Amino acid sequence: MTKTTIRQIIERRMPGDGLFQTGIRGVQLFRATEAVPCVPAVYEPCVIAIVSGAKEAVLDGYHHVYDHRDYLICPVSMPVEAGTPTAAPDKPLMGVYIALDTRLMMELTMEMGHAAVTKPVAEARGIRLSPWDDGFAEALLRLVQLEDAADLSILGEARLRELHYAILKGDAGAFARQAFAPGNGIARAISHLSNHLHDTVSIDDMATRAGMSRAVFHRRFKEATTMSPIQFTKAMRLNHAAMKISAGMTVSAAAMDVGYVSPSQFSREFKRMYGASPRQWSATSESGRS
Repeated sequence: MTKTTIRQIIERRMPGDGLFQTGIRGVQLFRATEAVPCVPAVYEPCVIAIVSGAKEAVLDGYHHVYDHRDYLICPVSMPVEAGTPTAAPDKPLMGVYIALDTRLMMELTMEMGHAAVTKPVAEARGIRLSPWDDGFAEALLRLVQLEDAADLSILGEARLRELHYAILKGDAGAFARQAFAPGNGIARAISHLSNHLHDTVSIDDMATRAGMSRAVFHRRFKEATTMSPIQFTKAMRLNHAAMKISAGMTVSAAAMDVGYVSPSQFSREFKRMYGASPRQWSATSESGRS
């Protein structure tokens, strides 16, 4: 019943496809009725909850297909491929996107401390699916029910905090708490990299920022993301570049914007990852926008 009510709210507030800003910081409703194949994207820390249809996210070859039974949690910036392969007019994709507040997640993780229910953290692979539980469903419903300006102003932050807490208590709570623990050097290194893609960042620099030796950092980084630091850095830069080119930026500007100084190296690595040159990608994107 809770998911049905959330779907009804989305249908009422969104007569067509697209994104809808709820007025609550970082919370958007979305709706799509057109199938879109998986394309390069970068997930910032977020939760994506589906109430109709299904989405797909691919991370380093691992496919995560999820619908109304599970929500996706991505606690740190991750280079993925994402799409809506089954969306159709008679089978619309609808859901809620919640940008995770890193400061709030860290604060709640510290407050929960030893009182949190401890569950073993399975192999995370950077993103995780978690089954809806009553706490998450009810907190999400209370959040998206807010529409009146006064209600949004007075209750919005409290209900957003309640949802963050429900996520930390859920099935993937241990996974999320591990990512937002104050001493998580891997998350700290990823956050720095995400904000400095145009700079030259060496593995030694990242290891130092994480407070680890190069060998330990390499091992723990791969455990957390499935990729080596070099593979991850390259995927982040190329995914960001592909998104910028799709949005209309020139190939040379996109390459420079993510830290490439050699056009030939950028073209070679781009084609190796996506099977098409940057200019072919640009031409395809232009035809899709026309």
